Amino acid sequence: MKAVIQRVSKASVRVNQETVGEIKEGILVLLGVTDDDTEADAAYLANKIINLRIFEDESEKMNLSLKDKNGELLSVSQFTLYGDTRKGRRPNFMSAARPEIAQQYYEYFNEQIQQAGIPVETGVFGAMMEVDSVNDGPVTLIIDSKDK
Repeated sequence: MKAVIQRVSKASVRVNQETVGEIKEGILVLLGVTDDDTEADAAYLANKIINLRIFEDESEKMNLSLKDKNGELLSVSQFTLYGDTRKGRRPNFMSAARPEIAQQYYEYFNEQIQQAGIPVETGVFGAMMEVDSVNDGPVTLIIDSKDK
């Protein structure tokens, strides 16, 4: 499972010109699921993301986590994170999990965040979405559950 995370001052996601998820200060997560992911991968990423110290303290050092800041999280499913561009000019998405599997683990990831007390907003799984964000920093990180 891969996550691109961005520290944001605000972010939102729209489907058919309607806002379906919106946060203020927090983290925007673009989450990709691959064939061999499990609930353990989702739980690992959820725990890592909410406890990662990427927010500045009063000394302007990145010492605070999303939990410390009482921030929010916007979660957007992103199968294209498993796009393989090594051959040709069209990405191959063979490593992305089938939609029914990906949705199961995407929802499990979001449940893990909520159970930790973090407010979660989401996009609509499988929909064409427009994501707006105001990156703070900018701080952008890529986390892969296979790298633990």
